Amino acid sequence: MKHKPEHIPVYSIDKFSKKTADGAQYNVEIFNKDRDFKVAYPHRHDDFYEILFITKGTGTYIIDLQEYEIKPNTVFFLSPGQIHEISFSPDIYGYIFLFSSGFYLSNKNDPYKLFEFPFFYSLQYNNPPLYLTKASAIEELDSLFKKAILEVNTDALDSQEATHALLDLILIQCKRLYPQADGTQLKKGHILIKRFKQLIEEKCTENIGVKEYADMLHVTANHLSETVKEFTGRTPTDFINDRMTLEIKRLLTHTQLTVQEIAFQLHFSDQSYFSKYFKKTSGVSPTEYRKIV
Repeated sequence: MKHKPEHIPVYSIDKFSKKTADGAQYNVEIFNKDRDFKVAYPHRHDDFYEILFITKGTGTYIIDLQEYEIKPNTVFFLSPGQIHEISFSPDIYGYIFLFSSGFYLSNKNDPYKLFEFPFFYSLQYNNPPLYLTKASAIEELDSLFKKAILEVNTDALDSQEATHALLDLILIQCKRLYPQADGTQLKKGHILIKRFKQLIEEKCTENIGVKEYADMLHVTANHLSETVKEFTGRTPTDFINDRMTLEIKRLLTHTQLTVQEIAFQLHFSDQSYFSKYFKKTSGVSPTEYRKIV
């Protein structure tokens, strides 16, 4: 049986990347068996994102307890905080683009721009990979990654700006190809939901309620509830519970922390309430869940 750590390692992008003049960070490189990993699995990232485009080889990629098949012409997406581990065949090959939110948003007016991409921070808190089938799409994405790698490894004028532009093109291309939940365009209220989702990511472990989130968003709890219900068909509490339940499952699966220690870490008043909460949201007790994973 694989040894579980006391705590899940969290890596910053500075372990893998270069810094821009304003401190934002990014990197694009070849992904193969010779890449210098030097990380423990499973782990999570802090404030940086990953796009992994596999062009050759096979394997499995486990992201937040979901196992996905690695096969040629697959694109994987990781958001900050997601726990993941990967195993692959010796002939694995592809490209990996790492970037901090600061790098992507450096010339954007919208601090929530990343939330427009369906593969980052989905409402369901899962983001399946993109399996490419059309030769034209594969060739275009392959070309964009190769150009980005060239820019990262050159001292040419405005190489950072060129890399940023290529990242935009990669994200837009993936957004066009990624299965959409619906065909609706951004409407009034979506910005509030994006901000709410971002706050859940930031504040999840503090175990706060709808009113606290509404206060931070400078709206009433009633307005937040009505807006979320209108656009998603669910309540704010549903999303808060989904995210908290996922965090509990992460800790039960990947660490040796006791149930009591997890309850304390996630700011529950006591272990009994914590266990009742988890059973209500997941259908099993924390102890039962740990036995089946």
